[in-house]
Amino acid sequence: MRVVLATRNDHKVDEVSRILRAEGVDVELVALPADAPDVAETESTFAGNALLKARSAAEVTGLPAIADDSGLRVDALHGMPGVLSARWSGRHGDDAANLALLLAQMSEVPDGRRDAQFVCAAGWVVPGVSEHVVEGVLEGSLAHEARGTNGFGYDPIFVPAGYALTTAELRPHEKDSISHRGQALRLLARSFLAQ
Repeated sequence: MRVVLATRNDHKVDEVSRILRAEGVDVELVALPADAPDVAETESTFAGNALLKARSAAEVTGLPAIADDSGLRVDALHGMPGVLSARWSGRHGDDAANLALLLAQMSEVPDGRRDAQFVCAAGWVVPGVSEHVVEGVLEGSLAHEARGTNGFGYDPIFVPAGYALTTAELRPHEKDSISHRGQALRLLARSFLAQ
């Protein structure tokens, strides 16, 4: 089965491919075509945005589509940046600026109050047939400085609960086994893709 992944982010394509292969899901994952329209993430939830993107990808390609929306919720910031994670600094996808802004906002927050969660909603749309969305959450806390080079986004400052390393310090397969995206995609694979 050919499935389109609704993203132009090469990191996500690699990560999703690894996770689905590890689950034994036999799909040919193809990237979103370059000429596909951008989808405004106008929903107030990760699930809503994931379905918006999956619907658009399915409509453009006629293929079943997977899309995810993910981000970081920080308790000390009342759940923000949340769905605004990718554009927290005002520029969409500027990981360095987003990370710098969040570290500055958290600079005076002590260790005991730095709890955070990585959240991922994964949408699955089969054109004209069905739509589903599932969610994965990884609990953790925020480090005071960036560490590691194996991740992207907020990975260099996110320390999963029970770990001393940031998700950017973990090896890819270690991160996949616990990550919010890994949780959501494994659930999606078991519930819908393996059928």
